[in-house]
Amino acid sequence: MQTATLMNNVANNVAVTQLKNADRWQAPEFVFWLLPIAAYFVFPDNLVLLTQMAITALFCISLDLILGYAGIVSLGHAAFFGLGAYTAGLLAANGWGEPLSGLAVAALVSAALGLLTSLLVLRGADLTRLMVTLGVAMMLFELANKMTWLTGGVDGLQGMEVQPVLGMFRFDMVGKTAFWYALVVLFLLFWAARKLVHSPFGLGLKGIRLNVARMPALGAPVNMRLAAVYTIGAAYAGVAGALMAQTTQFVALDVLSFNRSAELLLILVLGGSGSLYGALIGTVVFMSAHHVLSDMNPEYWQFWLGALLLAIVLFARDGVMGGLRRAAARLGLGANQGVAQ
Repeated sequence: MQTATLMNNVANNVAVTQLKNADRWQAPEFVFWLLPIAAYFVFPDNLVLLTQMAITALFCISLDLILGYAGIVSLGHAAFFGLGAYTAGLLAANGWGEPLSGLAVAALVSAALGLLTSLLVLRGADLTRLMVTLGVAMMLFELANKMTWLTGGVDGLQGMEVQPVLGMFRFDMVGKTAFWYALVVLFLLFWAARKLVHSPFGLGLKGIRLNVARMPALGAPVNMRLAAVYTIGAAYAGVAGALMAQTTQFVALDVLSFNRSAELLLILVLGGSGSLYGALIGTVVFMSAHHVLSDMNPEYWQFWLGALLLAIVLFARDGVMGGLRRAAARLGLGANQGVAQ
């Protein structure tokens, strides 16, 4: 009995040590976060595109939390993105244009929907979850389409007046304020997500994804943790939608479309699910390729983009992030030396 207790204590100490080591920031991570700052000066004429990259990256992180770490498949994640966009947009259109409080309200509203729908999502297997998430998004899309008096319908929500960030930084036509605003929000929420996945809660999510049948035997409340991460992912998506609404000061009906959910899933697979940096890198690769190829060949750019995606899937197992991990291993950097999280 004493031997078993001693072994359990040693195992717990080892797990705690591993979590602390994984939570430490590595040098490549600091370099990675310097790149968007450099991009601001290198590509001053593409700040709108860079801002959209930051917003989409946050949206992709929200899906990675529920799919990559918890294993909850979803084809309707745009429901939370669109709800957050409409929440912030309606607030700004009705006199509440303070951006930070708009983000907070959008996060709360999307989290509430996430918590409610989690009761349905967790009842079935993967196919059931796909249908439930898709059904929720389709219902919200049709509601937004029919309630033209509130959402503007196909014409979109207009008339938004967003106040300066912190009362000092006004949104300009060039997109400088929008870029820094989106980048700072992305970094802060990425930092929070990074702390989450490196916590015992995040370790439990990985265990649930790998073998959900064994986790109850370890005393882990599976459904409670899945509902919690699903709610958190919904809140992150709501913030991303609110950022989009505030930086563009317009909300189109397609924020709730199936295409947005499908494209997001494609980006996550491209970058590598189960890795927060994979979500970021996948966003940059996809949106950069989209921008360059559509400029080079406006008529057939989708063909070349599809070919690029197929090549990455065929030759880079686990996405771009998986390829980077294998390259780092060949160079002898080790799993904890690169941007492996």
